[in-house]
Amino acid sequence: MNDAGKQHKRAWEYDAYNFWVKHNGTPEARAKEDVANPAKMLRKYAAYFDHCEGLKIANICGSCGKKAIPLALLGAEVTVFDISEENKRYALETAQAANVSINYAVGDVMDIDMDRYGGTFDVVFMEGGILAYFHDINAFMRIMCGLLKPGGKMICSDFHPFIKIMDTLKLETQTMNYFSTDVFEGEMAHARFYDKDTREQFPRCLYRRYTISEIINAIISNGFTLKRFDEHPAWEDETMPGEFTAVAIK
Repeated sequence: MNDAGKQHKRAWEYDAYNFWVKHNGTPEARAKEDVANPAKMLRKYAAYFDHCEGLKIANICGSCGKKAIPLALLGAEVTVFDISEENKRYALETAQAANVSINYAVGDVMDIDMDRYGGTFDVVFMEGGILAYFHDINAFMRIMCGLLKPGGKMICSDFHPFIKIMDTLKLETQTMNYFSTDVFEGEMAHARFYDKDTREQFPRCLYRRYTISEIINAIISNGFTLKRFDEHPAWEDETMPGEFTAVAIK
């Protein structure tokens, strides 16, 4: 694990379990929601899965299992790859309460054991603004492609690159030159939900935000055929771009 990975691990293990309990409910409470309507818990991403039954899915930076568990309830065999032991604890406790099984591999995504996991998945799925944690998007996409079986599908949803110049998602992140290639230090995603004193104690993360063309070119240059690229409105302002979803085939 490189220095950036170690920094991200410190940040994502800082009070993370307690954060999920506070914001998602106890694992038992969250599990009841998942079981009641797993397709609903997938939100807009449900439309990108033709079916889930029998699929082997790699959920990249799957965090607390908020999408992995609904996918498992719908019949998929899901493996979460994530850097945080605290996230793993919440995810596995929630899965147990939902009476469903998920696999969970803790470590840096860039260090995935390809001898073990390479070419084994039908779908690679990610969402929630993870690309900025990986500072070489071409290397990242090569790993994503390597995880898939021939003909496998990547569903890559992330924050829209427009947030580089305007905080349309109200994440309190700094804005910059749209074409900047700088890696910059910023707050961990959860920090803004805490009081000022606690917020200042949070370990920080290192981010690299990409342009639309960098993302698309990384997909098509590293073993994928891009099939679809959708833009989604911001959560609180439907006139502004907030997220995107790219679908690509190996």
